[in-house]
Amino acid sequence: VFHGRILARRVVGRETRYEVAVQARYRQRFPLVAREYLWVPDTCGCPALLQGAEYVLMARRHVNHEHTLNRILLQSGGYARPWTAREERLVR
Repeated sequence: VFHGRILARRVVGRETRYEVAVQARYRQRFPLVAREYLWVPDTCGCPALLQGAEYVLMARRHVNHEHTLNRILLQSGGYARPWTAREERLVR
């Protein structure tokens, strides 16, 4: 779970890749750097994230069996909510 600002959006095949500036880390099970790519498959059903907007994001690290793919994935079980001070208090 982290607070991020969307910097850019690009559709790649059947997924959308967002470039995210990580503002704060709340519940971190894997390391995050200042800028990350967040991948969202078309099957997620998640709303499109707006460039320049800030969100509280719950995603997971996805590593394939060959360890050739290592990325942050927002699945239907995750969430992306607009960031507010109230949302931050709830997550902390």
